[in-house]
Amino acid sequence: MLVEGKAHLHGAGQDWGVLGDRMRVWDRTPPHALYIPNDCDWTAIATTDCVLAVCSAPATGGHKAQKLGPDGIVLTERGTGTNTRYINNIAMEDRDTCDSLLVTEVFTPSGNWSSFPSHRHDEDDFPRITYLEETYYHRIAPDDGFGIQRVYTEDGSLDETMAVRDGDVVLVPKGHHPCAAVYGYDMYYLNVMAGHLRKWRFQFDPAVIWIAERDQK
Repeated sequence: MLVEGKAHLHGAGQDWGVLGDRMRVWDRTPPHALYIPNDCDWTAIATTDCVLAVCSAPATGGHKAQKLGPDGIVLTERGTGTNTRYINNIAMEDRDTCDSLLVTEVFTPSGNWSSFPSHRHDEDDFPRITYLEETYYHRIAPDDGFGIQRVYTEDGSLDETMAVRDGDVVLVPKGHHPCAAVYGYDMYYLNVMAGHLRKWRFQFDPAVIWIAERDQK
């Protein structure tokens, strides 16, 4: 996926041409992205300064190589109040495009929260909850700032709160994982999840589920 800039892509025996027209991630326009099946070679040659995100997971060869964007991606508002953020769904389960991956990007305005109310997807018990490993690739604007992310379990066996800076990656092996853009700085993250069942089903932290219930009324 081209987070920023342009590159000439070859993959799965095809020349996909020069992809990318978003020169700054903060333009919030839909990104150019490709899905390349497992066991297929690919190359990317930058034609401008660019940031290329490689999102990968085990696959079964069930989907063909294809463009995932910008067509079909619409910036969507989610949340209310200071929990408002803006989503570009690139490869979520409503698009049958990948074997294992779920990919989205999120723009969180200054002072707002995201991935909140706190939720987890670390058990294999569909349809109640699915097991999905997850990563967050963060960008911050202005780029000398920071955001906050907490990764924790309800029993306290994992509880890490960290300052995330421009370009940082946070791993979420299990547990809840809310984040916040501090006042004066916008936060972006590329969110990549993967599991053997490509469905996003989660459970809220019981301590904050009242917020989700209130907002759904």
